[in-house]
Amino acid sequence: MIHLTRLGHHDFVLNAELILTVERTPDTVVTLVNGMKYMVEEPVDEVVKRVVAYRRAVHAGPTAGE
Repeated sequence: MIHLTRLGHHDFVLNAELILTVERTPDTVVTLVNGMKYMVEEPVDEVVKRVVAYRRAVHAGPTAGE
């Protein structure tokens, strides 16, 4: 799950596994595999960075103390 901000400063959490595309149109539009679209304040590069960080954390597995 990644934290994003909808236009209008509304924070929400999105399941990164469901992201199909991220487009700049000029706003950033995240499209999910089910066709739902979310316009977010973060630029495309930031969304990609958060998805990559999420996937790294998932594939790294739990760390000591968690």
